[in-house]
Amino acid sequence: MASSAFIPKTAPFANDAIVQLNNALSGATALQRAWLAGFLAGFDAQTAGADLSPQSFAPPKAVEPLTIIFASESGNSEHLAQETAKLARKSGFKPKVIDFADLNVADLSKEQRLIVIAATWGEGEPPARAARSYADLFGPTAPRLEGVSYGVLALGDTAYAEFCAVGKAIDERLAELGATRVVDRVDCDLDFKSPASAWIAKTIETLAPVSEPANNVVAVNFSAREAEIADGGPFKLEITEHINLNSSRSDKETIHLALAFNGATRPYEPGDSLEVFPLNDPSLVDSVLAATGLSSDTSLRTTLETERDITTLSTVTAEKFANVTGHAGAKRILEEGHAKTWVQGRQLIDLLEEHRAPLTAEQLLSLTRPLPPRAYSIASSLREVGDEVHLLVSAVRYETHGRSRTGVASGLIADRLKVGQTLKARIKPNKYFRLPDPSTDIIMIGPGTGVAPFRSFVQERRAIGATGRSWLFFGDRRYTHDFLYQLEWQDALADGSLNRVDVAFSRDAPEKVYVQDRLWQQRRDVVDWLENGACFYVCGDASAMAKDVRKTLVRLFADVKAIASETAEGTVATLERERRYLQDVY
Repeated sequence: MASSAFIPKTAPFANDAIVQLNNALSGATALQRAWLAGFLAGFDAQTAGADLSPQSFAPPKAVEPLTIIFASESGNSEHLAQETAKLARKSGFKPKVIDFADLNVADLSKEQRLIVIAATWGEGEPPARAARSYADLFGPTAPRLEGVSYGVLALGDTAYAEFCAVGKAIDERLAELGATRVVDRVDCDLDFKSPASAWIAKTIETLAPVSEPANNVVAVNFSAREAEIADGGPFKLEITEHINLNSSRSDKETIHLALAFNGATRPYEPGDSLEVFPLNDPSLVDSVLAATGLSSDTSLRTTLETERDITTLSTVTAEKFANVTGHAGAKRILEEGHAKTWVQGRQLIDLLEEHRAPLTAEQLLSLTRPLPPRAYSIASSLREVGDEVHLLVSAVRYETHGRSRTGVASGLIADRLKVGQTLKARIKPNKYFRLPDPSTDIIMIGPGTGVAPFRSFVQERRAIGATGRSWLFFGDRRYTHDFLYQLEWQDALADGSLNRVDVAFSRDAPEKVYVQDRLWQQRRDVVDWLENGACFYVCGDASAMAKDVRKTLVRLFADVKAIASETAEGTVATLERERRYLQDVY
């Protein structure tokens, strides 16, 4: 019988190591021992002459921390933040990504390197979910940030006067607090891909440790986001219902649009939106071409109708036009400093017709930007409507500077689309506006078209047999003419999928009444529901309604609980942090 001691005690190993080696080899076959001998011989040949002493190995490289904060409404800032984190890892960083809505501003003083990617919403507002942390950053308790290196990427829309206002404000505020700006801010319009990619590459390289600079070329992988929504579109939908829900005597026009999936049904959840790819009004395209002397260019006509934004007018557009044409009137507006005021309420056609000058096709296209899709809250549940998706679209019509205006997407839907025609669209998920557990109570505030997602909520909870209570607050102008989905709400009350409905019709009484007034009237029950775990949802106008609803909620907590306004504000802020106060506003 062979001895189990393969390694003699005289071998150049410690006694413990000799025991371990003998234990490992004791059960090995002759073939296994031969393979091991050959392996070790080959290893020695490959490493001949190499210094394998412990001191020859470099110490592990320290991983540098990097904090990436995003403030996002549509999801673009969040996507850029995630892509930045992926690229940062390749450059030796250990990144962490934080939603501005979840940010504890006091923790910023602990950071070394900071990237902020911030979107502006509406007229210079932060995304709704980020409003609390944004206010904290500008408040008196914000920490000093000496020792923090940072860069800010701002996303916005030149259609609004306060272009990239939130990113600009954050950039200035961080500097005020003592942080060091190491990369100049870049302000991106809707076509943000190229400038954002270049800025991210530069910022990662700049923030990298001096001893080991990032030498790899980086680029944001926008195809990743396209892959995320591959199942969601874009795709063609067939219009199966096109119904004006307002009466003929209403001064509003709100279209219920039922759309059928052609082929495979795309999945969506209550709270998601449908992004509609609009087409420009052919008559407006004709006017633009006529004003620039390009009416005979049929290829350009198609491009303007399907791909380019020919309504938005900004000071940037006015400057480009003056530089391209040299038009004296356009230049005078700029030189006198009136451009910002002059463009308000005007569109590209006003500039082209009031300051007529011939343009080439290339010059005209340079005055426009890509035609963006318009997002509408989905007003249906797949569980109830099957292979369809429903929208609620208010026709936008108004007059400024002696010209009638119509919304690009809403005008297409209300005026030019008919049953049987198709519409190009894609699903836009919204993970921040989701239904809670089926046993949880919900309170829904949805005036006007803001009621759309709550129709999907009620349908979904009916389909799954939810046991939680549902309470809807709806408002519009007149009960007789503007009570959207009235019969459906009555049916929902009858079958128990809705437990309560409170309505406010602002033009039916001498004194206007809004949804926030109904909230105040029902304040004791509202507080009772919320203290027992209910979730509170708001959808609709961001500029006034959503702000008024939040103020009312603070006020009613203060009244019902007999607490100070500051304490009540903290209570509502807690609901927001717990994701029990959720908004989808526009």
